[in-house]
Amino acid sequence: MNVLIAASSGGITDILRDTAETFGWNWKLFLSQVISFCIVAYLLQRFAYKPILAVLEERRRTIEEGQLNAEKINKELAQAEKRYQEILAKANADAQRMIDEARESAAHLSERKQQEAIAAAEQIIAKAREAAAIEHDRTMESLKRELGRLVVDTTAKVTGKVLTPDDQRRLQEEAAREVA
Repeated sequence: MNVLIAASSGGITDILRDTAETFGWNWKLFLSQVISFCIVAYLLQRFAYKPILAVLEERRRTIEEGQLNAEKINKELAQAEKRYQEILAKANADAQRMIDEARESAAHLSERKQQEAIAAAEQIIAKAREAAAIEHDRTMESLKRELGRLVVDTTAKVTGKVLTPDDQRRLQEEAAREVA
C-alpha cells in the first residue's frame, strides 16, 4: 500500500529511492563494483579464458587427429589382414602343389623302383634257370657216364667175359642215347 501511495505522490524516482534505501543500495558502491567486475572479467578473459580455450581447442584438434589416425590405422590394418589372407592362401596353394608334386614324384619313384626290382628278380630267375640248366646238364652227363659204366659192368657180369675198350665205349654211347 505504501508503494501505491508513493507512486501517486512522488513518482517513480521516489519509489526507486525508497527501494534503494530499504535494501541499502548505494550507487557509488554499485558503480565501483561494476567497474571491478569489468576489470576482473577482462583479466579473466585475457589471461584465463583465452589460454583455457586455446588449450581446449588444441585438445579438440589432437582428439580429431587421433580419430583420423585411428581410422587410417584401421584401414591399414584391414589392408594388412587382407594381404595376410592372400599370402596365406598363396602359401597354402604352394604347399598343396608341393605335396601333390611330392606324391607324384614318390609314385613315379615307387613305380621305377618296382620295375627295377622286377627286372632284378627276372635277372635272378634267369641266372637261376641258367645255373639249373648247367647243373642239369652236368647231372645228365654224370648220369650218362654212371649208366654207361653200370651197363658195361652189368653186361660184363651177364656175359661173363671181359669187354674190350671198344665194346665198353659202344655200350656207353648206346646207353647215353637211350637216356637222352
